[in-house]
Amino acid sequence: QLQLVESGGGLVHPGGSLRLSCVVSGSALVDFDIGWVRQAPGKEREGVSCISASGKNMKYADSVKGRFTISRDKAKNTVYLQMNSLKPEDTGIYYCSAFWTPYSHMCTLAPDKGRLDYWGQGTQVTVSS
Repeated sequence: QLQLVESGGGLVHPGGSLRLSCVVSGSALVDFDIGWVRQAPGKEREGVSCISASGKNMKYADSVKGRFTISRDKAKNTVYLQMNSLKPEDTGIYYCSAFWTPYSHMCTLAPDKGRLDYWGQGTQVTVSS
C-alpha cells in the first residue's frame, strides 16, 4: 500500500520561503507521477506543480511559476516543493498526490476527476504578516 507523508508547512511572512517534503513509501518514485495540490479556504483544490514518473517533465500553475520549484530525491523516495517569495494567496493546505504510471514522461496539473490518486494527509501553509 502506497503511503504519502507531507511535512514542512508552517507560518511565514509574505516574501518568505518554505520547503515542503513528500515522503513516499511502498513503491519507487519512477512508478508514479507526483503532484502538489493546494486547497485554500472556500476554494476548490488547485494543482500547483507536478513531476512525471521519469522525472523529465515538471509543470507549474501560472500563479506559482518562477517562485516554486519541484524536485525529487530518488534515493530518499522524497519529492520536494521549494516555495519562495510567498504571498498571502499561497495560504492553504498542501497535499501530495501520486498516480501510478510507471516511467511516464508527462504529468498533468488537472487530471480527470475519475482518476484514482493516492493522497497524503496535507500540511498547512499560512502566509501572513
